[in-house]
Amino acid sequence: MGLSPAALAGAYLDWASHLAFSPGKQMELAASAFSKFTRLTDYAGRAAFGEANTPVATALPQDHRFRAKGWANWPFNVMQQSFLTAEAWWEEATSGVHGVTRQHEKMAAFCARQMLDAVSPSNQAATNPEIVARTIHEGGANLLRGAQNAFKDMVATAAHDDPPGTGTFRPGETVAITPGKVVFRNHLMELIQYAPATGTVHPEPVLIVPAWIMKYYILDLSPQNSLVRYLVGQGHTVFAISWRNPGAEDRNVGMDDYVAQGPHAALEAIGAIVPDTKVHAVGYCLGGTLLSITAAAMGRDGDDRLASVTLFAAQTDFTEAGELTLFINESQLAFLDDMMWERGYLDSSQMAGAFQILRSNDLIWSKVVRDYLLGERAPMIDLMAWNADATRLPYRMHIEYLTHLFLNNDLAEGRYRVGGRTISVGDIRCPIFAVGTEQDHVAPWRSAYKIHLLADTDVTFVLTSGGHNAGIVSEPGHKRRHYRIRTTRVDDHYVDPDTYIASTPVNEGSWWPELSAFFGAHSGERTAPPPMGAPAAGYAPVCDAPGTYVLMR
Repeated sequence: MGLSPAALAGAYLDWASHLAFSPGKQMELAASAFSKFTRLTDYAGRAAFGEANTPVATALPQDHRFRAKGWANWPFNVMQQSFLTAEAWWEEATSGVHGVTRQHEKMAAFCARQMLDAVSPSNQAATNPEIVARTIHEGGANLLRGAQNAFKDMVATAAHDDPPGTGTFRPGETVAITPGKVVFRNHLMELIQYAPATGTVHPEPVLIVPAWIMKYYILDLSPQNSLVRYLVGQGHTVFAISWRNPGAEDRNVGMDDYVAQGPHAALEAIGAIVPDTKVHAVGYCLGGTLLSITAAAMGRDGDDRLASVTLFAAQTDFTEAGELTLFINESQLAFLDDMMWERGYLDSSQMAGAFQILRSNDLIWSKVVRDYLLGERAPMIDLMAWNADATRLPYRMHIEYLTHLFLNNDLAEGRYRVGGRTISVGDIRCPIFAVGTEQDHVAPWRSAYKIHLLADTDVTFVLTSGGHNAGIVSEPGHKRRHYRIRTTRVDDHYVDPDTYIASTPVNEGSWWPELSAFFGAHSGERTAPPPMGAPAAGYAPVCDAPGTYVLMR
């Protein structure tokens, strides 16, 4: 899964050696273990006789493993409490050990959680009351279906096939079907211009810069949840970059190449198609970081072609970049460097593996329980199919990205270079619309919120429900969605994240209308739609959307 054994061993030795020389901490843990064991024994005795009981430990709010009613019955309640008590003790054991580096402490706690999760009673057929009840009710048919599901998945994995059901969602057929044309293509990207859906449009076009860690069509999924289709329907002229899926031949493609052949090349093409007009630029995830780098370089050079910058779940300061930072240090980067050198890229399976273990309860063990023990298959949806349509990352770019941004935080600290010269996010002077999602494990919203500390301009910050992907794909009419929105003017005092949460009201529904209104507020009077491409300037339509790069596997 791309994890360095040396880095994991170093974290373990740091924790274990400091714990061995901390008699005070050892005594605290021994006392805690005795207290927990005593309470658990009392709980188990009362539970055996069906008496009312106060739980010894409780699951975290985001832990859904023990929510079924059967966990309240004996003996499953004792199993559940035993596991949660052990989990609580190991949290104490791996934290607060004097002398352990902060990163190693987090790595030790993370590894302890992974090992505990693997032996959770919720993951075993005989100790999960829901599975026991289902097995009795169906006479074991659920386990037979689960075995069939497991065999199919093993065959698909061995053959490098897509998960079952993904074939229903094919770009250009059932997803990514908003009408448009590829109007420009270079080695790294195709630029799609979408056809107008209204008689008049806002004069300033929208350019979408997705991450090349993902296929662009997460923003153009099915017609009902396509952000591209929504913006076109609101009278915006939309362009989107579709990145090429790199191979071994692209091993030396670096971050500067993505800036030059991505946003810069797209802005040149848009300038020929819609001349003398500024552009609303939108970046998602890593694409948002790239857009921030591009906009900062443009600000440095006095290039004012951007009407606004919008960042979806994107980071510019990586000091609080979530659990991914657990695996970013010199040892891990050396391991990745050696591993990628053989192929020239980071394989999608290795990247997916790292994301899976970060959320093993949701992405690994819940699948084991649902698919293999309950014998159920969650119906394939467009977002799941998109997630399986993985991409690769070039060797040089990935090392540069991890080193300069994650490890050294050069962009936030004024050391990042574009074209051999340093840039500053503070040089972005156009308005910024930034979106964070409440349950983001990839780009935590508090990390995305740091744009307030770096940019010297008005910042409108939206905090929406959902995670890194589902929070962005949050179309109007989607059930159980809410968001907060607040604009901080350039001369306003800084509002910290906790104050933002406490003082910003919650709005029900989708935040997409707020984005469209933001574009409209920074646009001129509506006019006739621009032509599709500019053949005279060398930007004749090449093919229909979604193009060819999105189909590269």
